[in-house]
Parts: sequence; structure tokens; C-alpha cells
Amino acid sequence: MKNLSKHLFVINCLLLISGPGNAQRLMENLSRGVVAINQGGGKVYVGWRLLGTEPADIPFNLYRTTGSSKAVKLNSQPITQSTNFVDQDVDLSQPISYVVKAVLNGKEQAASEPFTLVANVPAQPYLTIPLQTPAGYAPNDASAADLDGDGNYDLVLHQAGRGRDNGSAGMSDAPILEGYKLDGTLLWRINLGKNIREGAHYTQFMVYDLDGDGRAEVACKTADGTIDGQGKVIGDSSKHWVRADGKILDGPEFFTIFDGKTGATLATTDYIPSRYPTDGWGGIGGNGGTDNNGNRVDRFLACVAYLDGKLPSVVMCRGYYGRTVLAAWDWRGSKLTSRWVFDSKDKPGFSGMGNHNLTVADVDGDGKDEIVYGSMVVDDTGQGLFTTKLRHGDALHVTDLDPSRPGLEAWGIHENEEKVPGYENGYGAALYDARTGEIIWGTFPGKDVGRGVADDIDPDNPGGEMWWSGSDGLYDAKGKRIGSSPPSTNFLCWWDGDLTRELLDGNHIDKYQNGAPAVRLLTATDCSSNNGSKSTPALSADLFGDWREEVIFRTNDNKSLRIYTTTIPTEHRLYTLMHDPQYRLSIAWQNVGYNQPPHTSFHIGAGMKMPPKPNIITKLR
Repeated sequence: MKNLSKHLFVINCLLLISGPGNAQRLMENLSRGVVAINQGGGKVYVGWRLLGTEPADIPFNLYRTTGSSKAVKLNSQPITQSTNFVDQDVDLSQPISYVVKAVLNGKEQAASEPFTLVANVPAQPYLTIPLQTPAGYAPNDASAADLDGDGNYDLVLHQAGRGRDNGSAGMSDAPILEGYKLDGTLLWRINLGKNIREGAHYTQFMVYDLDGDGRAEVACKTADGTIDGQGKVIGDSSKHWVRADGKILDGPEFFTIFDGKTGATLATTDYIPSRYPTDGWGGIGGNGGTDNNGNRVDRFLACVAYLDGKLPSVVMCRGYYGRTVLAAWDWRGSKLTSRWVFDSKDKPGFSGMGNHNLTVADVDGDGKDEIVYGSMVVDDTGQGLFTTKLRHGDALHVTDLDPSRPGLEAWGIHENEEKVPGYENGYGAALYDARTGEIIWGTFPGKDVGRGVADDIDPDNPGGEMWWSGSDGLYDAKGKRIGSSPPSTNFLCWWDGDLTRELLDGNHIDKYQNGAPAVRLLTATDCSSNNGSKSTPALSADLFGDWREEVIFRTNDNKSLRIYTTTIPTEHRLYTLMHDPQYRLSIAWQNVGYNQPPHTSFHIGAGMKMPPKPNIITKLR
């Protein structure tokens, strides 16, 4: 059982911090995250984190130990320009280890945990995580968090069997969640059971340290027959609520918090809201109307948000084509309590504004998070902040896309092919002000646009760029066409040495070139993407090394995950992206619905201003 007195001490200390201007979010106390990769030819790439609690210019020393010999410092002068290093002429016939020491006020600090390369390690840009995949299953979406409090990221993996879309009849397999260390150690397995249907819109799992004790919890919807990581059954295992058509429209629905280290059930309560009435979830979205066959009622989303600006809350959501309900929960001191419930049926104009995804950001600058739910935003208080009336869509990107404007912008694509009074001229793709909902520009009125992406991929254009399926090129934040269309409209990744972002699609990463073919930077051979035509990775996140992102793919035989990490040196130094709250929360929701790439709360790109130091504190070990 977790140390309750420690919880309460930390929470009480946080509550003493008054005013949103002074509020500091409690975030993960990460290790240095050293990683070393054999590049071949006697070269080893080494990367490590700059933590969000450190001075931006803090120097580092890097040490290598070969076999049983004494450690050797590799840098003649403290490293100040970056947080990576290429070691030359390395003898890899013996095991070698690397440690990093920060230098504060001229004095070396404690050494990082060592990263060790075994003798004759092959030259390959990835780490392998062996899995214990159940028969008939395949690794699907993953989430990263520190499950055991050692400062390093672990993974929670959704093992998916036979799945079904909400609109389709047919039986599915029980969804399975597994906790893994990065060395392949299986910590636990949770079987959500026969009364939870498998599919992209059903099982949204949140992995985050919700109570500030240094270890993450896992939160998700459960039902009769769910088996936790210690073999304990939730509800009544004898109940079988699956209909002959495979739909589940009866029986209790639960919301459960699990211990991230053991998989044990910590708390279970009724899921808010209930499904009833099952035909009461229609609306004006791109697929308006209603049904009574489990399509619209069983559309789920979820996220984590700092609703008080200090500690995270988990928000479980139901519905987006029509009626939409968001239920915010707090897990504090081993007690689960409801913070607020937002229900669009009580908010004129807010129904039908949800996406197949969502994001979390402090759109109004008050130090607390809002939930950007596609074409509407819900305030940290649980009140509707605004609706754009752009209706339902499949993709959403929120960051500082236009640095010349204050605040954040939201780019999304929409399904507006169905004519609805008052909505006939809705845009199929549009950019809006994330604080006010003002539509900055839009295009493709009355169309169903399938995909859309936004970020800075062109160094010759200040700020971010936008493109979408069917667009005739690349557009800037003012709505002006500035270049040729990128070759993919899917995911993104910071991979090479510059500040613009790369294109991640399927099992490869490409560099956009305006007016020329993209340059292939990585092909993950013998690996597959997930989620059919969505072609998304298991996870893309800044898991270790410097600020650039790692990408996780499953191997074709479903027996392993591979974490690909860049070995391209960079002269740019940024805090680990995982200490930017918006980015970190993006990793928590990345597994939800139609997966979207994470974004930061500030602009990253060519000519960018240096971002401010994160206003955070980290947990004590």
C-alpha cells in the first residue's frame, strides 16, 4: 500500500502555493535518461536529458568505462551546446558504460545511472523489448510512465485481439493491458474481460501519476469480469452481457484505478455517465442523428489534465457525434472523488462538436488546463468555454502555430458534408484561436475531410504549416499556399538535427523538401504500424536521450517492440519535452481514438525563440 502520509504531505505543500501565476505543476522526477547507440565504425552516439528543473545552460561531463578499467572523461571542456555526444574510436569488443555528470557552480553533481552496451553490440538504432504476447493477440497502442518510481519510463501496452468498430456487429476478444519494464520484464497483465468490447473507440487507458507519490496509476473503463494484475475479479465474473450481435448495451459499467507497479485494483466506481438512454446520443455532427445499436453511445475518449494547476486529474469522456459528457476525477490520498461533470445536453450549441480525439492545453494562460474536444473547449472548471460550430472531425493539432499571434492555435479537419440548418457553410479544414474560438481561416466548406496535419516542417516559412487530404499544397498559418504537398498526412516526429519536424508514416520517417521528393531518414525494417489505414506507431514520445522523439513499433512477428531513437547529432539544446506539461499530457492521450502526434505548449521550429523554463516541481524519491 502506498505511503498515505507522504501523499498528504506533498499535496498539502502544493496547496500552500497560491495563485495561478505562482502555481507549479507536480511532474515526474526523471532520471538523466542516458542512452548509447552503436553507430558502427567505432562510433557510439550518446544522448541524455536536460531536466525542466535545471538551468538552461548547465554544463555536463561525459564518462566512459571500458570493461573493468577506470572511467575516462570524454570531453575536454564541459558540454554546454547540446545534450548529445559522438564517442569516437570505441573498442566494442568489451562491455562499455556511459555516465553523465551535471556541473553546477563549477562542481560535478552525482553521476547518472550508467547505460551499458554489451560486448559486440550490433550497430542498430533501436532498443528491443521482448514481449509475452498472448496467443491470437498483437501489440497495439502503448503509453509511457514511471510505474515503479525509479525515474525511468516503463510502458503500458494494449494487446489487441479481434476488434470491432462501433458500427459493426460481431464478437470481439477481451482487451488486455500489460505493464513492461524497458528490459522486457512483465510487471502485470490486466484482462478487461468479455464485457468490454475491443476496438479503437472503446478502450481508452490513461497512465499517469495522479496522486503525486512518484508512481503512475492506470485508469480505464472496466466491467463485470475484469481481472486485475493480481488476479482479482472486478464485479461478477459469471455475468455475460454480450448480445448475439456482439454489442454490449446492458450490465454495469465501472471506472477503475489500478496500481501501475502491480496492476492491483485501487478503486472502482460507477462509470460516469451511464449509457442510458442508448438512443440519446445523437446530434448535429458530421454523422448526425441517433441510433440504438451501440454506435454513438459507445464512443469513448479520455485524457489527463491539471485542472487545479498543481496535481493531475483524469477525465473520462463519452460521446462526440451528438451528446457529449466529460467526467473529471481526482485520485488523492487513496480516495477517488468526482471533481465535475460536463454534459452537452445542458449546454446549447455544444453537442456534436467532438472529435475522434482530443487534446489538453492551457488555452487561456491561467495556469490550469482546458480540454480541447475538437470543435469545443471545456474550461478547467467543467464549464463550456466556447464552441466553434465546426462540428465533428478526425484530426486535431494544438500548439503555437503562429508565433506572431498571442497564444495557441488549433488546426483540425471536419465532416461537414451533411447539411444542417445553421451549419451549411462549415469548413472541412480550419484554424482557430484556441483561447477564443475565433476562426482564423478555413477551407473546403461542406466537405468531409479525412486527415489533416499541422506543425513546422518548412524552415523557409516562419511558424507552422498546415496540410490535409485533398489540399493542393502546403499552407502557412495565414492561409497562404507556400509549397508542395507533403507525401504523407499522418504523424510527426522530431528526428534529425534541425528544429523543424519530420513526417512519420507507417514504419518510416521522411524529411519534407518543398518542391522535391522527401528524404527517407529511417525505415524500421521487419516492423509494422498499427490501426489499419491510420498507420500509427505504438507510441511516439521523448522517452530518453535529448529532446528529440523516440518511436515504438511492433515487430512483424508480434514478439517484440522496438524503440527507435535518433543517432543524428544536434547543436540545439532544449529541455526534455516530457517536462513541458502540454507535451507530457499529449503522451497520456496519444492512445485515444484516432491517435494524433503530440505537440508542445510553445513553438519549435526554425528561428524559434528559446522557450521559458517549465514552471514545474518534481517528486522526491
